[in-house]
Amino acid sequence: MPHIPHKGGQGSFQPSTLFRSSPLDWLPHTAPRISEHIAQFVALIVVAIFAVMVLSFIFLYLNSLFRFILFDAVLQRECSIRAGWQKWRRAGGRFFLWQIVFQISVWIFFAVLVGVPLALSFAAGWATDIRHHIGRLIIGVIFGAALLLAFVVTVAVVQVMAKDFLVPVMALEGVDFADAWRRLLEIVRREQGRFAIYLLLKVVLSIAAGILFTIIAIVPVLFVAVPGIAMVLAGKAAGLGWSISTISLAIIFGTMLVLLLIYLIALVSVPATVFFPAFALYFFAARYPNLNLLLNPVPAPIPNPPVPENPAPFEAPPLPPSPEPIG
Repeated sequence: MPHIPHKGGQGSFQPSTLFRSSPLDWLPHTAPRISEHIAQFVALIVVAIFAVMVLSFIFLYLNSLFRFILFDAVLQRECSIRAGWQKWRRAGGRFFLWQIVFQISVWIFFAVLVGVPLALSFAAGWATDIRHHIGRLIIGVIFGAALLLAFVVTVAVVQVMAKDFLVPVMALEGVDFADAWRRLLEIVRREQGRFAIYLLLKVVLSIAAGILFTIIAIVPVLFVAVPGIAMVLAGKAAGLGWSISTISLAIIFGTMLVLLLIYLIALVSVPATVFFPAFALYFFAARYPNLNLLLNPVPAPIPNPPVPENPAPFEAPPLPPSPEPIG
């Protein structure tokens, strides 16, 4: 008969020896670490959001200022960034203010356009009882999608009008964006149909240019991607693994290749970058006299030669001598 150890003996089974600690016993020790990691993660998110906002404002300001530099470059047929920066800094600041106001208005209107229907649907119980309100939800979604599409089209039209026509008015008249919009709308009201045709034509040309230059951009992409892939394959063939050194080199060379790719794509896109502002300026010049005078200046009249006060009397030229008689 097998020996059964007595309770409390040396070989007795004690549950406390099997489970010496509970998972909850670790909570007081791990809770400060977890809260510390969460605080670091939240701080990192806040810093990232702040950095994105700062960079967005910087790029928005540069975009506003370079709109006027590009306008002047197309107008003068030469580009000088340093001189343009000094010349258009004040006008670029006004346009930057307009872009901030426009972006804030867009986000507020978008929040109202999306938030109000959602709040009404939840208040009416449509979202909690979808089965009994499926018809109303479908109609509401269709109506909301139509409103959202109209909103997107309106925002795009305003952006195009500001970029193509508001900038020349602000540049040539030296006014702020409110007065420039008032002047521009007066011009648009006189020829609404032609401006509508211009917008449609620009959409078609933009699509065609996007397709064309996407195909052309394949060349610089291959020019940059093939050496990068070759370097990776060569490293693997040489037996290199991922370490701190190889990761650092990969980041450095990858950044250089990306910058080179951006430069090459921007280089092949120069014709489109210049064509569309020129197309807008020549269209707008036919309707905006201030711009038309710069693009098509009136040639200066040819001055008449001065007339002397006491002109010399007219003298007939001397006659040739008569021939001598023969014989």
